[in-house]
Amino acid sequence: MADINFIQGNLACVKGALKAGCRFFGGYPITPSTEIAEGMARELPKVGGYYIQMEDELGSMASIIGASWGGLKSMTATSGPGLSLMMENIGYAFMTETPCVIVDVQRGGPSTGQPTSASQGDMMQIRWGSHGDYEPIALAPSSVQEMYDYTIMAFNYAEKYRIPVFVMADEIVGHMREKVIFHDNIPIINRVLPDEKPCKKPYPFDKEVPEMPIFGEGYNVHVTGLTHDERGYPDVSSETHEKLIKRICNKILNNKNDIIKYEAKYINSETMFVCYGTPSRTVKHVVEEMRKEGYDVGYIRLITVYPFPDELIKNLKASKIIVPEMNLGQIVGEVMKYAKCDVVLSDKIGGELHRPEELKALVLE
Repeated sequence: MADINFIQGNLACVKGALKAGCRFFGGYPITPSTEIAEGMARELPKVGGYYIQMEDELGSMASIIGASWGGLKSMTATSGPGLSLMMENIGYAFMTETPCVIVDVQRGGPSTGQPTSASQGDMMQIRWGSHGDYEPIALAPSSVQEMYDYTIMAFNYAEKYRIPVFVMADEIVGHMREKVIFHDNIPIINRVLPDEKPCKKPYPFDKEVPEMPIFGEGYNVHVTGLTHDERGYPDVSSETHEKLIKRICNKILNNKNDIIKYEAKYINSETMFVCYGTPSRTVKHVVEEMRKEGYDVGYIRLITVYPFPDELIKNLKASKIIVPEMNLGQIVGEVMKYAKCDVVLSDKIGGELHRPEELKALVLE
């Protein structure tokens, strides 16, 4: 039987992580994500898990990578300044194909910025923040219920594709309180171990997502951030690098139909909103109100922001697309790449959500 609670978004994230089987949290407190760390510190020991507060966010990211290789589902939570510090080790997690979850409760920036105000200013950073080529998975919750659901989804994607997965929340959804149903029938994906001990080829070039060994279980696996061959040992030749990185990218690109999720309503409308995260709440209200008034308007809400649903945008029949963002324009650039019509940015910074009248005015222009 499902449990129903009235709870804060950050604590719903904690509940989702525990439901998914997370047993290690390494982090450093930072507003507005701190309640996640506090919740995990309180709850993990009750289920035989581990919480560690590291010296900084770079160390936090390192700790969850190590915990994952030790066999535990692991996560961290942070905000913009901490995410910046994590980037070097996030790149290491992509190169070593380490499943883990990073929850980013976004706040105003750059730098220290607005610690207690909402933003969507980190969306490009998670796509391009680390050097080199990689393909991330990023989910954008717009409600407290989705903080629970998408945290579980993130862990499932992490294990299925051996990849760090981002939950891109913001201060509003992290701190608001709403009714949440803690479903008890959600499928949970767990790690599949290699059959062979020791693994002769733990990183085979001809297998999209290789099974992941666990340290201490007899697999004798070498893990390095250097370009590595099928055995896991450094080989920085151009041929090996191309085979490795293309496999790491293609395991996401070739499975976009499985990974990409979105919500759409009135998708063949003349004017379409493309939105994600908390601003989607305002968009839905505006669309329903304007349709009652006879306007041909609809919306697509991106649940999976990355990989980006390029084919979905290419096939829109709209003559105008409006993209509301709590930044000065980040995902709007992705929409412009693929849209076959005019694309209008509705930017908003300073911590406030878009007002309905602001979005209505853009439809009428």
